[in-house]
Amino acid sequence: MPAAKKLDLHKLHAAEYVLPRTPRLVETRPAKYLAIAGSGDPNGPAFGEKVGALYAVAFAVKMARKKAGRDYKVAGLEGLWWGVGGGKWMIAQSRARWRWKLLIRVPEFVVAKDVATAAKALLARGKGKAVAQVKLETLREGRCVQMLHVGPYVNEGPTMDAMLALAKAGGLSFTGRHHEIYLSDPRRVRPEKLRTILRHPVR
Repeated sequence: MPAAKKLDLHKLHAAEYVLPRTPRLVETRPAKYLAIAGSGDPNGPAFGEKVGALYAVAFAVKMARKKAGRDYKVAGLEGLWWGVGGGKWMIAQSRARWRWKLLIRVPEFVVAKDVATAAKALLARGKGKAVAQVKLETLREGRCVQMLHVGPYVNEGPTMDAMLALAKAGGLSFTGRHHEIYLSDPRRVRPEKLRTILRHPVR
C-alpha cells in the first residue's frame, strides 16, 4: 500500500502565500498556529530561545500525529510584530519597545491536547522551560494587503509605505498587527537576498 501523501499547508493554501512584487489584496481564512510571545531585540538570546522552543514543539506534535497516521510538513516560521508608541512603523522604534509573537501554522486536526502533551514530553527530556509557553491559537485576519519584501528586515519601510498606499487608495485602513512570513533563513542567506512576505490586515 502506498504511503499517504504528506500534507503541505503552504501548497494547500497557496492563494494566501502569493509573492507579489507590488501590493495586492488577499483573503485569508482562519488558521491554527503554534504561538509563543516575547518582547525586545530579536537579536537577543530570548528570541533565539523562543524560536527553538517553538520548533521543538512543532516537530514533537508532527511526529506524534505521524505515528497516529496523519503526517504533514512542518510549516515555516511566521511572526506578528507591534510596538509601543514611537515612529510610524515599528522598525523605526527602539527595539526595546518591540513586541512579537512567533508562529508556525499547523493543520486543523491539531488540538490543544497535542501541544500540551508535546511540551510535557519535551520538559521531561530536559528541554528548556520555554516549550511550556507554546500555545495553540487561531488567527483570523480576513482581508489583508500583502507584498514580497526582498532585502534586510530593517529596510521594510518603503514596502510598508506601498502597502499602506494601496489600502488608502481602496478606502481601507490598516488594522491588527504587522505579519511577516519568512521564506529565507537569515543564518544562511545574505541580508540583501532575504525574501519575506509582508502582510497587514485591513478594514
